[in-house]
Amino acid sequence: MILSDRDLRALIERGDLMIRPLEADQIRENGIDLRIGHEFARLRNVTVALDTRRPPSDLLDYYMRERTDKIDGFVVRPHEHVLLHTLEYVALPRDIMGFVNLRSTFARLGLFIPPTIIDAGFRGQLTIEVVGGNFPVKIYPGQRFLHIVFAKLSSEVEKPYRGVYSGQLGVQLPVLPVD
Repeated sequence: MILSDRDLRALIERGDLMIRPLEADQIRENGIDLRIGHEFARLRNVTVALDTRRPPSDLLDYYMRERTDKIDGFVVRPHEHVLLHTLEYVALPRDIMGFVNLRSTFARLGLFIPPTIIDAGFRGQLTIEVVGGNFPVKIYPGQRFLHIVFAKLSSEVEKPYRGVYSGQLGVQLPVLPVD
C-alpha cells in the first residue's frame, strides 16, 4: 500500500518515520521530497579496471570528492555519473520501504537516476547516483531533487537493514568486500 500525505504526517508525528530536517511543504500527496546535500563525488574517467573482488584500499583513484555551497552549486556534465547525498537524514521503521524517484523537473532536463529503494529499517542520508543527459545541468544544495514514495509492507521485516551503508552521512563511496 502506497502511503498518502496523511499517513506520512501521522508516522512522522508518532516518531515511527524520521526525516530531518523536514519542512512541511516537502510532504506531498503521495510521498516526500528530499533535497540535495553539499557533497558530491564525480566518477573519474580512468582506464584501469576496478576489480570488485580485490578493490584498492582507496577508491579516490576512481572518484573525486567535492564540496559545494548553495551559491556555487555544481554542474552535472553530459553523460557523467555523479554521486550526491540528501540533505535529510531518514530513518525507516521495520514495516515501511521507500521508492526513490527523481523529481520530474530534473528528469525533463535529461538527468537520470537508476532504480533505487530504501530498505525497511534503513537509517542515514541517502547517496544517489545521478547520470547526466545531453547537456550540462547546474544543480544546487538545498534544491528539492528526489521524491520518495513510501509503501507499507505486509508485515515487519525479520531483519531490518543494518548493512554497510547504515548510518551514512554525506556521500558514501561503494563498499566492496575484500577476498
